[in-house]
Amino acid sequence: MDYRQLSRFLGSLLLMLAASMLGCLAYAVYDQEPRLAADRALGLSALITAAVGGLLRWLGHGSSLEILRREAIAIVGLGWTLSTLFGALPYVLSMPSLAPAAAIFESASGFTTTGSSAIADVEIWPRGILLWRATTQWLGGMGILVLFVAVLSMAGGGGTKSLFRRESSGKLGEGFAARMRDTAIRLWQIYIALSLLCFAGLVVLGMPVFDAVCHTFATISTGGFSTRNASIGFYQSPAMEWWIILFMILGAISFMLYAWLVARRWSKWKQDEETRFYLGILAVVTLAVTASLLYNSQAPDVSTAFRNAAFQVVSISTTTGFVTADYDQWSNFSRILIVAVMFIGGCAGSTAGGIKVSRFMVFFKNFARQMVHTFRPNQVIPVRINGVPLTDSYLAEVGFFLALVGFIVALGSLAMAALEPSFDLVSGFGAVIANLFNTGPGLGAVGPTCTYAGLSPSSHILLSLLMIMGRLEILAILALFVPRLWRRY
Repeated sequence: MDYRQLSRFLGSLLLMLAASMLGCLAYAVYDQEPRLAADRALGLSALITAAVGGLLRWLGHGSSLEILRREAIAIVGLGWTLSTLFGALPYVLSMPSLAPAAAIFESASGFTTTGSSAIADVEIWPRGILLWRATTQWLGGMGILVLFVAVLSMAGGGGTKSLFRRESSGKLGEGFAARMRDTAIRLWQIYIALSLLCFAGLVVLGMPVFDAVCHTFATISTGGFSTRNASIGFYQSPAMEWWIILFMILGAISFMLYAWLVARRWSKWKQDEETRFYLGILAVVTLAVTASLLYNSQAPDVSTAFRNAAFQVVSISTTTGFVTADYDQWSNFSRILIVAVMFIGGCAGSTAGGIKVSRFMVFFKNFARQMVHTFRPNQVIPVRINGVPLTDSYLAEVGFFLALVGFIVALGSLAMAALEPSFDLVSGFGAVIANLFNTGPGLGAVGPTCTYAGLSPSSHILLSLLMIMGRLEILAILALFVPRLWRRY
């Protein structure tokens, strides 16, 4: 392991994080909010973060710019961990404040775009801190390390290819993979353009400018942090809800498709099976929940039932976590569908969490192949995605990932039962899947109208770890705890 190189890159990452804090500090000074200001908390946090980042950068001076696979894994895992720890400082130093474990939870929820919150009453917090809270989601949406790759490339740094691949969950395809730096920059350009469009729409529809900024950051990143305790339901605006639905879906589709669109590669959109399958899931589940709401008299009319169903299904399936209705009070049929889309999540290469639609597509296609092999064992049936045959090793990898997710959910639920004895089985299970899949609101005691404020410090740390594991698709963070991998490979 090249520790000097690791120190250099992690130091640069913390310096970028400190710059983001200074941006929120500038707003806090400009805002001059009459309540306890956020300027002291943000200023001190930026100073501490910059000091540690500068020290790490100095210790790594002169190291190689070429990042190899082992260092890339370490930078991704440690980069998200350090960002979470230093990102928690404003919550600890502010007034009101959070306990250290709760602050780490809030920071992890922001950077991983989970949207779970340890803040019981968000409306009493200074706007400068709320802006930082939203900024962490916006940075985490596209990926703070993808931003790091873009900035590093403009500064003439090398070795971005390995780092980008470890950060991104989607396959890049031919052409773009050969121009990794350009791809990182292009993705952030698209991300910023979608953010500006979402913001403009919210302002036109009547949302206050500050709220529009924070909700834009939370929408396009599929994060879900709101400046209101009632989330999007506070505004009572169907037009805002439909606008946010549109951008939650846009955030949950692979951003590489937008890059192909800019490059005028229309055929890529026609070939993409994952997006069509995902939109089909959203349509079918929305219609099923709408029918359930009407059947159980849980909506006054068809229009309201369809809008409530569409918003909550899209919000949960994109792992955004905004709320306009308490889906925990809906029928068991609707709740089971909500949990199902929570597991599935969004598309690979998007800002959404979950297991990802592509993996379920691979699983079901492989399942169909195995059924045929039961009766025709000698028949060769390739599994294809977008017309490309998948290798047996990749099929095995998908199966292993699904099994690993099931094991972690079971183990996490058992741990929550031990740490939170007052939780029932549904609440503990809901907390685990909501945070592992970066959704935010769960079920029961952590449902859409509740927060995670009352949990013990141990539970906050456990769920923070699950958030980071889910954001990095488990293996990148687990590798940090297996020293044998660093010595052998």
